[in-house]
Amino acid sequence: MRFYPRAVEGRKSIRDPTVHKSRLTVLKTIGVTALLLNLLFLALFSYIFGAIYKETSHVHNLNVVFVDYDHSLIGNSFRQAYLQQLQGDSFPSIIEQSILEYPEPALLESAVCRIDYWAALYVSPNATARLASALQGASAALSYNRSDIVTMIWNEARYSAVVDLIPTALGTLSEAARIMYSGLNGTGAIQTMDTTNPAAVAAFTNPWDLVSINIQPTTQGSRLIYNTVLIIMILLQQFFFLATMNGVASQSLLFTYVHPRVIILTRCLISVTYTLGGSLCASGAVWAFRGDWGVNGNQWALTWLSLWLFAHVNLITFDVFTAWVPAPYLPMALVTWVILNVTSILLPFELTPAFYKWSYMMPAHAVYQLLIDIWSSGCNPLVAYALPLLFGFEISSNVLCSIGVYRRCHYAAIANEQLESSFKKKLDDELAKYMEKRETKTMKLTNDDSQVGEASEAARDRRRSPDVVEEEDHEGPAESIMRSISSLRREPNLSTRSNSLRPAFEIPFVEDV
Repeated sequence: MRFYPRAVEGRKSIRDPTVHKSRLTVLKTIGVTALLLNLLFLALFSYIFGAIYKETSHVHNLNVVFVDYDHSLIGNSFRQAYLQQLQGDSFPSIIEQSILEYPEPALLESAVCRIDYWAALYVSPNATARLASALQGASAALSYNRSDIVTMIWNEARYSAVVDLIPTALGTLSEAARIMYSGLNGTGAIQTMDTTNPAAVAAFTNPWDLVSINIQPTTQGSRLIYNTVLIIMILLQQFFFLATMNGVASQSLLFTYVHPRVIILTRCLISVTYTLGGSLCASGAVWAFRGDWGVNGNQWALTWLSLWLFAHVNLITFDVFTAWVPAPYLPMALVTWVILNVTSILLPFELTPAFYKWSYMMPAHAVYQLLIDIWSSGCNPLVAYALPLLFGFEISSNVLCSIGVYRRCHYAAIANEQLESSFKKKLDDELAKYMEKRETKTMKLTNDDSQVGEASEAARDRRRSPDVVEEEDHEGPAESIMRSISSLRREPNLSTRSNSLRPAFEIPFVEDV
């Protein structure tokens, strides 16, 4: 290529013995690495797809409490419609409770808010009697309120991307119950109905509307990525900053010359400040695109603090990986950490196989439960689980990071000693070469003097002078030594400069060529 003419100068043939040896090493390295990465990603693909495999067959794990305050035909219609037509693995489980357990509907809303149930469904008191009166016409038909018959309570902020299946299922149940009611009371209702009254006819054809009490409506489009892209972006943000910070520290030889306690304190201040700004950007983006979401400034501040804690936990966790995981396996550990965190919040554990419940210990699951509690004004009371888990990661990762700094400083000191030893050896070798060369030159001049015989004493002294010998060497010892040492110093510096400011990982199984 004419733009890079020197790219083809002095190149060896692929059949050259030295190139042949390197080629085999490269092929072996690439082959083993490709095999390991393919196996890893196969496992990760299987893990994440397994979490959502046959999701609909786990819908029965979503429990809905049902209370019949009417104790008549409408309640029986719902009960029989569920038991005879809808009960199954792909439909939420309807758990009936007595009015002694929940004597008033407000207690049902509290139960949903405490996440005892995913939703609540109840039939209002005297619903059947009021409907029967409306069918007979007169003033009862005009005052009949079909929105005060059946009510459901749910919280859309709780896994908003998938929780919509609950109102959909309860709507299906309501329609099935309406048909069941017509079957149970159809003949009697027609006989007593005032067919000349439009309000009575309307009450018969449409006896009730399923009323929805949504604790926290969450309908904005961005809700779909709160438990996926938002978390992934925060994780990647910490990883790339840590790669840069470690590269700068390596390039500046901080681990070689600075005391570990100073490094620990400095890295702590930098990480806290950076994650504070990063979480501010993330929470600001969530609020900027919230649409008509009913949240306030206090909830934004709590969201910011929660994301700040989550971001810092992951930054120092990544730092633990870089300090303790062997470099060839570091990329594998990082991508595994990301997938495990994201999978823990893709779906509620009720919709995943039981095996995935171990993910309760993942920071992403803890912070997402915390965010749901914030966004729904306390209607996901898992703070007692989420905060201890996050702070547990914070403390343990900080301890491991601090020990990791001492470890890095230890090996940096050893590497520096080896470098100084190489310098000293190179210096001694160059001095020995120079002294040998000088001695050989002096002996040659002495032999020449013996052949000349009668040469003047001044000429002999001048030719034996070390200055003359050094001038004839064309290159003094200082130039030779400094050139060799400079070349030795340049090798690590060039490597550090080229790899420190971008994420770079060592390639495993590389043999010396």
